Amino acid sequence: MITIRQEQPQDLKTIREVNRRAFAQTQEADLVDKLRQNYHNLLSLVAVIQNEVVGHILFTPVTIENAARTVQGMGLAPMAVMPEYQRQGIGSQLVRSGIEQLKKRQCPFIIVLGHAEYYPQFDFEPASRYGIRSEWEVEDGAFMILLLNESEMQGISGVARYLPEFAEAM
Repeated sequence: MITIRQEQPQDLKTIREVNRRAFAQTQEADLVDKLRQNYHNLLSLVAVIQNEVVGHILFTPVTIENAARTVQGMGLAPMAVMPEYQRQGIGSQLVRSGIEQLKKRQCPFIIVLGHAEYYPQFDFEPASRYGIRSEWEVEDGAFMILLLNESEMQGISGVARYLPEFAEAM
């Protein structure tokens, strides 16, 4: 049975290993460590099977800026599952749990830069439909948004900006 819960201090070393193994490099693991060190308003969840952390997802603040106003939501990145546990629905459970928790926090939106075939199952759609674009050059279909509070997002368009650590990691 899979349990999804908030990360705990004793999970940090394993979370780093999950990200390192899932991405076959340390870039994402280094980014997670740096974000955790620099910010406290993150949502960091782990998937646990038999007391072993096998997956991790991180949500960090993202702002959408235009001339009229700025709205803060969250960005989903990274999401990682140990290779031997992939394709078993663990990532999907992490995404769904994160969405539910952010709805409870009254987060207006979630942005993701990811697989255009994967994230629509969670109702993400191209951000360009709302006049929202990434601060980086990315493929239109891969930059998606999930509106959690449509009234707060009414009339919002512009550039979505991640925390500066993401640009440093690219």
